[in-house]
Amino acid sequence: MSFTYISSAEAAKALAAETGALALCADVGEEAAVRAAVEEATRKNGGVDVLVNNAGIASFRLFSDITAQEWHRTMAVNLDGAFYATQAVLPHMIHEKSGRIINISSIWGLTGSSCEVHYSASKAALIGMTRALAKELGPSGITVNCIAPGVIATDMNAALSEQDLRTLCDETPLGRLGTPEEIAACAVYLAGEGAGFITGQVISPNGGMVI
Repeated sequence: MSFTYISSAEAAKALAAETGALALCADVGEEAAVRAAVEEATRKNGGVDVLVNNAGIASFRLFSDITAQEWHRTMAVNLDGAFYATQAVLPHMIHEKSGRIINISSIWGLTGSSCEVHYSASKAALIGMTRALAKELGPSGITVNCIAPGVIATDMNAALSEQDLRTLCDETPLGRLGTPEEIAACAVYLAGEGAGFITGQVISPNGGMVI
């Protein structure tokens, strides 16, 4: 098992020590870095059988205020990184005639979010990539699915004000934010044998915010 990180080196080392996983520092927006990380993971593990494309960045901007640099960086991390990683792991999966690819999108990739056009666009593109790639890779025994979480209690959302968080909870029928563990459990299911006949799907654990 391996995972990539770009910051929080101490937390990454701690997780690696706890799980025995290989921690690889890589900027997923850079093709060479992604391919190098996959090569290292392959050397250690003999190949990647399950890929979770989870890297993501977001920022709040009026559309007219988004700079070209912000747009391209958002696409590089949220979309291009999944493209690079998926291409890198496919030779092994195709050879083995099996594999699981799980892309982490967002509820905003389904509905769009005001002042997050760049983020919403990148996550919507990831959903399109998931559906098209599932059709292409199905004959090779590889499933491709997408998780589109609602508002989750992560570091990314920790920057929101207390009032904003309360509003989001009020807009969620279950009345709370989701947890990272709940999203992880969804990914574990999609990676397991029980999900062998599920592909091209978008599962959205969002507490009922979008039904």
